[in-house]
Amino acid sequence: MEDNIQKLIKEYEAYAEKHGFKLNPDRKIVENIVKMLLKKEEELGERYCPCRRLTGDVNKDKEIICPCIFHLDEIEKEGHCHCLLFVKQKL
Repeated sequence: MEDNIQKLIKEYEAYAEKHGFKLNPDRKIVENIVKMLLKKEEELGERYCPCRRLTGDVNKDKEIICPCIFHLDEIEKEGHCHCLLFVKQKL
């Protein structure tokens, strides 16, 4: 499990860097979110955002697979995504 956590963190770090933001500097927050994402993937087959509710509508639920469709707008407006995984480079 720990290997999967670190592997996913590296993937999200690369994704964030490519898009001009970064992972939350609080490593515990990042690890907890990643653990929840991996648990959702194991149970439901996808890494659904742990901070959003599944609707049961397959097309709507695709929108909340991490990184969800809302994260870029949230980072721009709020400085972070809803679940605090991704944050602006400079807060």
